[in-house]
Amino acid sequence: MRKRIAHGLAVFLCVAGLGAAQGNSGSDHDRISPVRQHKPKPATKSTHVNVTRARPYQVGTASWYGSYFDGKETASGEPFDMYDLTAAHPTLPLGTMVKVTNLRNGRAVVVRVNDRGPVVEGRIIDLSYQAARELHLEHQGIQTVRLDLVSEPQTVAVLRPVARLQ
Repeated sequence: MRKRIAHGLAVFLCVAGLGAAQGNSGSDHDRISPVRQHKPKPATKSTHVNVTRARPYQVGTASWYGSYFDGKETASGEPFDMYDLTAAHPTLPLGTMVKVTNLRNGRAVVVRVNDRGPVVEGRIIDLSYQAARELHLEHQGIQTVRLDLVSEPQTVAVLRPVARLQ
C-alpha cells in the first residue's frame, strides 16, 4: 500500500513539475505598456518563439524487454527485434508512433507500437532494449516517462544501430 501511495505521489509531482516548467501562460501583450507597444522591435539575429506544450497522452512507469523475446512474434505479427525502436502498449492502435520522454534525464525517443503489454500492473509501456538504451534506462529497468502521440510519422527519423551487439 505504501509503495502505491509513493508511486502515485511521484507521478503527481512529475506532472505538477511539467506544468510548472512550461512557464507563464499569459501573453506578452498584457505586460507591455501601450507606449512601448507601438515601438518597433530592434532587429536581432535570433528570434525567441514561445512553444506551448500539449498535454501528455500518458505519464507513468515504463519498463523494457529484450533478448528473451527477441525473434518471437509480436501482436502485429512481425518478429520482435530488440534493436528496433518499438514498444508494447495495452490500448494504442498497432503502428502508432509515440514519443517517450524519460522524466529523470529529459532524453526522448520515438517508438512504434507493435505489441501488446506490459503485463505488469502499474506500467504503461514496455520498450524495446534499443529504445531503453536511447533513454538511458536500460540499467534501472523501470523509469517514469511521458508519452506523447506523434501525429505526423512521415517527419520522424528512426535511428538504426550500425552494428548489433552479439
